[in-house]
Amino acid sequence: MSSSQAPNPAQQNAGSRHHYAVWIVIVVLVIIGIVVYRRHVNAASAKGKDYGTSAISVGVTEVRKRDVPYYLTGLGNVTAFNTVTVHTRVDGQIMQVLFREGQFVHQGDVLVEIDPRPYQVALEQAEGQLAKDVASQNDAKVDLTRYQTLWQEGVIARQQLDTQQATVGQYDGAIKSDQAAIDNEKLQLTYCRITSPIDGRVGLRLVDPGNIVHAADANGMIVITQVQPVAVIFTLPEDVLPQVAAQMKVGSLTVEAYGRDNGSKIADGKLLTIDNEIDPTTGTIKLKAQFENRDLSLWPNQFVNARVLLSVLHGATVIPTAGIQSGAQGPFVYVIGPDKKAEVRPVQVDFAQGNISVIKQGLNPGEQVVVDGADKLQADELVTPHESNVTGTPASSSAAPEMHP
Repeated sequence: MSSSQAPNPAQQNAGSRHHYAVWIVIVVLVIIGIVVYRRHVNAASAKGKDYGTSAISVGVTEVRKRDVPYYLTGLGNVTAFNTVTVHTRVDGQIMQVLFREGQFVHQGDVLVEIDPRPYQVALEQAEGQLAKDVASQNDAKVDLTRYQTLWQEGVIARQQLDTQQATVGQYDGAIKSDQAAIDNEKLQLTYCRITSPIDGRVGLRLVDPGNIVHAADANGMIVITQVQPVAVIFTLPEDVLPQVAAQMKVGSLTVEAYGRDNGSKIADGKLLTIDNEIDPTTGTIKLKAQFENRDLSLWPNQFVNARVLLSVLHGATVIPTAGIQSGAQGPFVYVIGPDKKAEVRPVQVDFAQGNISVIKQGLNPGEQVVVDGADKLQADELVTPHESNVTGTPASSSAAPEMHP
């Protein structure tokens, strides 16, 4: 009989059941893993949705009504009302300089003295010639009286009497010429004291004492500029000329001068006149304004931004310019309604002045518009509004002005 035994059917069935049980456990574990994973994904998705729908914090401000000044802004330069380059009218040596550089002088103040001695000598010569001719004339008149008596007695001919009368007349002309020479020399002496022709400020002197100057010199000795008052010449587009001309007929227009940074006001003045022609190359026209310049804040050739107050728009609907957004359909703003949701509202902007915008159509006073955080918004999103620090300031303040005719 063989030592090997046939397999037991019972043992084979038990092994098969064991394998099935293992596979069932594996399948159950896989199903449990899938369920747990899906629950985790759904929870994360729900959490993401809750985060996406959370309220966005934005800064808002209220739509208001106020009076808004309407300005026209142009570039300009300060120009002295009068500028005089002082020349000498006589030749000579500078003896004294009677001004300080940068000094303010008045009309008639003596600025420079030129050596008067040559002209004093010439004056004395002219006066001596006059005395000589007067004495000769007196002698000729005495002879004329004597000749008249002799002619009446028939002693001398008529021709001799006429000649003596002509001699007296020649001395009359010589005396007038001598007097003119005296007046001329006196005038030259006056010119030796050079005076200021205007009120103004003296610049740096161009000639020092001791130098010889000539009336024919091309360069002057000093330059005097009138800076109180002072003028500003600036340009505006030709399109606004009818508006400016119409307002000038009504009354004087105020002009403000701002510095190069266009943010700080320097002085206030008034518009004087408009140039008589338009520059065809630039399409602009020049205007001239006057400033009293009592504090000397404006200097000739200084660059300024000039702003003409054309009118004041009363009761305008305004918001900060920061609240206006640009879209494919034009400008719009986000309006926050009672439900705390952002509403896209198209608006029509009349003009911007400073950092405020005048709204012609689309908003009502009292509504809340977003001025800070609008870049994070979309239509109908829930927001948490808070009062913004962004405010609308008219251009009449220190804010930088803009022109939107």
